[in-house]
Amino acid sequence: MKILLLGKSGQVGWELQRSLASLGELVALDRHPVDGLCGDLSDLDTLRTTIRTVRPDVIVNAAAYTAVDKAESETDLADRVNAQASQVMAEEVAMVGGWLIHYSTDYVFSGQGDRPWQESDDVAPVNHYGASKLAGEQAIMASGCKYLIFRTSWVFGARGNNFAKTMMRLAKDRETLNVIADQIGAPTGADLIADVTALAIQQVLKRPELAGLYHLAAAGEVSWHGYASHVIDFAKAQGEELAVTAVNPIDTTAYPTPARRPLNSRLNTQKLRDNFSLHLPDWQSGVTRMLREVLNK
Repeated sequence: MKILLLGKSGQVGWELQRSLASLGELVALDRHPVDGLCGDLSDLDTLRTTIRTVRPDVIVNAAAYTAVDKAESETDLADRVNAQASQVMAEEVAMVGGWLIHYSTDYVFSGQGDRPWQESDDVAPVNHYGASKLAGEQAIMASGCKYLIFRTSWVFGARGNNFAKTMMRLAKDRETLNVIADQIGAPTGADLIADVTALAIQQVLKRPELAGLYHLAAAGEVSWHGYASHVIDFAKAQGEELAVTAVNPIDTTAYPTPARRPLNSRLNTQKLRDNFSLHLPDWQSGVTRMLREVLNK
């Protein structure tokens, strides 16, 4: 089996290089050309040519335009990377009878209420990033290709920047941190996403009827404020010298951004767990493992 991984240098892509390596021949790309191949999703013609050259059995697309606030002004680029490139991948993989594995987001929903979103719930993105990701989903579904789409949220990884690292950095210099407390979700590790992806690919190749749209997130829920508090408490317990003495909760309205953020990012993962016989660990275990790696404790 030949697998084409796009977005190899991102948080999820980095972990996918590990989890997919044992499944078959892995061609991993990012925006930089290698041997005439390139995974730059903003260059649709080159993307199409690359796919036709590789002729993969499975495309795993971990690349995306994720600058949520910039997407409000860079609408064309966000649409090209998140929507039009998804259509190119879906069309190309459909022609060879392969599979497309794609990642989406809770931002396709309105963010209202307090019930975890199900795959069948109505979509109503509140910003352009969410709209572009939704358009990508719809293009894949309309293409006729075999696909798995995983909607996830609050992704973090030990590699690269993330919310926890930002909180620890700020906590070294500031006595007080103000963190949003009315947005609720589940911090989900890139390693968990990658491992679930590898398991799902193995199962769906044997049972094609499992194709479709799934929600993938760690178990439990927390606010950004609760997440920050967990990080700070753990770092202190590990002996980190931090200046912070208070982590104060604030409302989203106190921290305006160019793009609106959904308040409810909860995802119902029952369908994924039932169909693939998976256990999804609680968010605390994933965050704690990442913090241990970052702090080398």
